[in-house]
Amino acid sequence: MTSIGGAEMVDWNLAVATATRLVRPGPEVSRDEARAIVAELRKHAKSSEEHVRSFTRMGTDDVHDTPVLVVDRAGWIKANVAGFREILKPLLDKMQDRRSGPGGAMLGAVGGKVTGVELGMLLSFLASRVLGQYETFAPATRDLPAGEGGGGRLLLVAPNIVHVERELDVDPHDFRLWVCLHEETHRTQFSAVPWLRDHLEGEIQAFLSETEVDPMTVLERIRETAQSLAGGRPEAEEDDGGRSLVELVQTPAQREILARLTAVMSLLEGHADFVMDGVGPDVVPSVGEIREKFKERRARGASRLDQALRKLLGLDAKLRQYRDGERFVRAVVGEVGMDGFNRVWTSPNTLPTKSEIAKPADWVARVHRKGE
Repeated sequence: MTSIGGAEMVDWNLAVATATRLVRPGPEVSRDEARAIVAELRKHAKSSEEHVRSFTRMGTDDVHDTPVLVVDRAGWIKANVAGFREILKPLLDKMQDRRSGPGGAMLGAVGGKVTGVELGMLLSFLASRVLGQYETFAPATRDLPAGEGGGGRLLLVAPNIVHVERELDVDPHDFRLWVCLHEETHRTQFSAVPWLRDHLEGEIQAFLSETEVDPMTVLERIRETAQSLAGGRPEAEEDDGGRSLVELVQTPAQREILARLTAVMSLLEGHADFVMDGVGPDVVPSVGEIREKFKERRARGASRLDQALRKLLGLDAKLRQYRDGERFVRAVVGEVGMDGFNRVWTSPNTLPTKSEIAKPADWVARVHRKGE
């Protein structure tokens, strides 16, 4: 474990234990029903490959063998903690090097357990909401295999899928395939665009490298976050509409990196939404009903607490990414066709900027008209 002052910086085992203890149980299904659901999700994940690659015209002979794992909520928690450990390791190593700085002993004494519990609480909240996830930075573990040579893994969270299909009162077989189409699009994006994973990892590590690692500064950020969650920020700060956890740790350099990350994530999420709906009519008869009900569910949130946590975790920004990214993809495909849109995958230089996501015509002008 990475540590400061002899204490764990993050108690990962405590994070898993906390999240697993707090997460709500999934919907009730019999053992036979559970087996049938898992089998169907695996079947749909396999059939989605050809549907997505045919529609997007994206494919490669060098596809990493990325496994598809149908997991429960506890399995999703374990997978994400493993991912956090992998992506945050450089930052935690950097903080370990600063352990002799002012306040290092204090942070070392309290940080690991507190951070482990807080991370567990956040994961317990998310674990009942995520339907599926392509894990780009997925280290292989004994229980959770990952693709060779840098390939990730595709997670389908069975209890959450069942919960939502029942809540929306939609055809369960259509809904399961619809979800698989979205997640398979993410797998196709990374398998067909070899540079994309390294580019994203570079941006994330650049963001983390700009993080202020003085222990007392970290403690101050934790204090600010706690005040935001409790609604105890000074009145002078109220005009910003409330800041998310990510926004509380931004330096000017991080804001620039985050703008680029926001643009590429909007592209990836919007592209997946565009594809799942584009493929839908041919293979998912009730896609129109599913999309309409799902959009309403996304927009309204479950409760005031749910909305507050979504704001704190930056999930409202993720919802905007789905909407703005899908609008960008639809506009570009309408202007230059699917092959013209696929120029976006040529290199990091052809990815849209944050402003181009809002103004697709500017991306078309830069990438197509300038080239011509």
